[in-house]
Amino acid sequence: MTNENRNMILAVVLSMLVLIAFQFFSGIPQMDKQRQVAQQQTLQEGVGKGTTAEQAPPAAPGAPDSATRAQPVQPGMPLTREQALALSPRAAIETPRVIGSVSLKGGRIDDLSLKDYRETVDPKSPIIILLSPSGGPSPFYSEFGWVAGAGSTVKLPDSSTLWSVADGAKLTPETPLVLTFDNGEGLSFRRTISVDANYMFDVKDEVENKGAAAVSLHPFALVSRHGTPHTLGYYILHEGLIGVTSEGGLHEIKYKDIAEKKSETFPSTGGWVGITDKYWAATVIPDQKEKVQARFSAAPVGGDTSFQTDFLGDAITVQPGATGAVDGRLFAGAKEVRVVDGYEHNLGIDRFRLLIDWGWFWFITQPMFWLLDFIYKGVGNFGVAILIVTVLLKGLFFPLANKSYASMAKMKAIQPEIQALKERYGDDRVKMQQEMMEIYKKEKINPVAGCLPIVIQIPVFFALYKTLFVSIEMRHAPFFGWIRDLSAPDPTTLFNLFGLIPWDPSQVPVIGHFLMLGVWPIIMGCTMWAQMKLNPPPPDPTQKAIFDWMPLIFTFMLSSFASGLVIYWAWNNTLSVMQQSIIMRRHGVKVELFDNLKSIFRRKKKTV
Repeated sequence: MTNENRNMILAVVLSMLVLIAFQFFSGIPQMDKQRQVAQQQTLQEGVGKGTTAEQAPPAAPGAPDSATRAQPVQPGMPLTREQALALSPRAAIETPRVIGSVSLKGGRIDDLSLKDYRETVDPKSPIIILLSPSGGPSPFYSEFGWVAGAGSTVKLPDSSTLWSVADGAKLTPETPLVLTFDNGEGLSFRRTISVDANYMFDVKDEVENKGAAAVSLHPFALVSRHGTPHTLGYYILHEGLIGVTSEGGLHEIKYKDIAEKKSETFPSTGGWVGITDKYWAATVIPDQKEKVQARFSAAPVGGDTSFQTDFLGDAITVQPGATGAVDGRLFAGAKEVRVVDGYEHNLGIDRFRLLIDWGWFWFITQPMFWLLDFIYKGVGNFGVAILIVTVLLKGLFFPLANKSYASMAKMKAIQPEIQALKERYGDDRVKMQQEMMEIYKKEKINPVAGCLPIVIQIPVFFALYKTLFVSIEMRHAPFFGWIRDLSAPDPTTLFNLFGLIPWDPSQVPVIGHFLMLGVWPIIMGCTMWAQMKLNPPPPDPTQKAIFDWMPLIFTFMLSSFASGLVIYWAWNNTLSVMQQSIIMRRHGVKVELFDNLKSIFRRKKKTV
C-alpha cells in the first residue's frame, strides 16, 4: 500500500469516526419537542392508614388532596404556579443561593428557585425554578415522613396534614425551621429542617410517644415529579431517575423505561436516589449507615405519569415515654462539581460525584475539567483557559508529535525515490512494496507515524466536548465578542450575513439545523484547510477530492457543536500548522503551504 493510499484510508476512517461518534455520543437535540403543557394533576391519596411494614410508600405519596383540586380560579382551568403556592400556608426559605418556601400542608419542600442561575444569558431573564408545588404546572417536590408498621392504624401526618410553626419562622442557614404536629392519640411529631449555604437540606424527624403502647414506624423520603419533563435527547447525557445503592451501584433510569417497568426496588445501606436534569437535580439521602429499600417508580396521574424515587427505612420502635428520631437529607440545586464532590467527601455520601454524568471516560473528562477550572481561576475566562490547555496539551505530547512530524518530513524527502520505484516496477505492486519497505528501514521511517497526532487528538476532543457539555460551570460562560456561552453553538450564521439580514435560517424545515454556520466554525474550517494544504496534493484525483472536501464537511459538521470545542479545534489546527512547518524546515523539507495555496488561484493551462 502506497503512502498516498494510506493517507486516503486514514482520512476516510477519521471522517467516519467523527461522524459516527457525533451521532452516537452526542446525538442531535430533538428541536421539535415542546415543553409539556401545564395541567392540573388528578392526584392520589398520600401515605395513609393501614400501610403495612412490607410496603414502600405508595406510588405518589403526599400528593395534593381533592380539596386542593377543587379550588382553581376558573372551573376546568389549571392553576398557575402562584395560585398553587397560595393554596397552602408557607414558611419562607432564604439563603445566599436559593429562595423559596416550605408548604406547611404536608410539610413538603416544594418551592425552590436558584438565585445564581437564569434561563438565558440575558441577566434580566427569570431565575431557574427547580421545585414546584402540586396543583400547578410541572409539580416537582420532596417529602419526608413516616409509614406505620404492619397492622397498625395509628394516625400519622400525611399530605393533608397542617403542621404548626412559630410565627414569622424562616428557614435560613442560621435559623432552622421547626414544624410540629400532634395526632391527638398520644404521638407528637417534630420536624427540624436545616439548610447550608449551598443546596443541602438536613431533615430530622422525631416522634414522641406519650401513649401507653409502643409504636413501630418506618421513615421514608421521596422526590416526586408529575408529568414527563422536556429532555434534551442526547445520548451522552442522562436525564431522569438516578441513584446509587450499596448493592446495585449507579442506577440511571430513563423516564420512558420506568414508565414501562412501573417499579424497581433495590436494597441498600445508605446511598441516595433522585431525579436529575442536565444541570439541576433533587435527591433524597438517608443516613449512610441506615438500611433502606430504594425504589424507582412511575404511576398514572390524571392522564399523565408521576415519576418518583424514594427510600423506606427499617422500622423504628418507640416505647411509651420515649422518642424516636431519624435523619435524612435533600440535595436540591445546581450540579456544581466542587459542591457535589464536597458533599461526598465532607458528608460521606456514597459516590455522590456520580450525580454529574462524566461518562465512561471519566478518567479523562474529570482531569480535563479540573485543569480548565484551575486555569480559569487565574485568567477569569473559560475560553482563554481552553486556549491555554490546548497549548499545554501540545507541550505534553510534543515529543510524540515531534517524532511523528519528523517521520512525515522524511517521507516527503524520499518522495522522488518512491516515484522512481513506481516508474521502475509499474504494475508489480508486491516488488514495489518490498523496495519501499527497504527504503523506510534504511531511512528509519515509520510509515504510520503520521497517524499519531490524529489518534491523540480524538480522546482529547471527546473529553473536552463532554466537559463543555455536562459541567454547569461552562453554562453561559462567555469568551469574547459574540460568544456569550461556550457550551452553546456559535449563534451567528453565514446564511444571514452574520446578522445583517433579519432572518433566522434555523427555522428552515429539515436543513435549518445545518444552516447555522457561524464565524468560528468557518475559522475552524479554514485552519483545517490550511493544515491539509501543508502537504503536496495526492496524485490520485479521488484522494485529492477527498482531501479538498474534508474541511468543508467538517465545517458544517462542527457548526452545531459547542463553540468552546470549535475554538479548541481551530486553535489546535493553527498550532499544528506552526509546529509541523518548523519541524519540516529543520529537516530540510520545503513547506508546501503557500505554494499549494497559490496553485488554487493559478490559471490552469488548456490542454490541446
